Amino acid sequence: SDVCSSDLSSLALTCALAAALAEMAARFDRSDGAAARIDRAQALRTWALQLVEIERHAYEPVLEALRIERSDPERAARIAQARATAAGSPLNIARTGSELATLAAECAKDTSPHLLGEALAAARLGAGASRAAAEIVRINLGGESADPRLSKAAALAQAAEAVVQDLASRVAG
Repeated sequence: SDVCSSDLSSLALTCALAAALAEMAARFDRSDGAAARIDRAQALRTWALQLVEIERHAYEPVLEALRIERSDPERAARIAQARATAAGSPLNIARTGSELATLAAECAKDTSPHLLGEALAAARLGAGASRAAAEIVRINLGGESADPRLSKAAALAQAAEAVVQDLASRVAG
């Protein structure tokens, strides 16, 4: 199961790295909001590292359900339930990545020009983790369009990507 869960653990670790970059940019911010942004980056990094550990075991019930004999009439329902439950972990990663993209963009507003690259990198990493995690939510839910987590994950990823596009154009301009 460690091999199967490494994808999401890696995405959570990507969020932790994004938080570290956002914190670096915030430390060179002299505005009134700098301390709050530093604190938020640190909290998100801590949360992302917790998600690494949570994710290491989140998919185990799915793997167990997949081991049920194909002839078992409850197999399909147990797999669907296990995947629906497993969708919670990548949704948390999508949310964290999206929040990091937004935080990095906020840090970029008042940081040293020398740290704009770090802020942009943090936003891109957060948005990338959010997008990948949202795709895994979609896969885990098996196209259950009525599940609100599906649209929530997609919205989080889209918001993060919009933040990155805006920040990238500000940095380039």
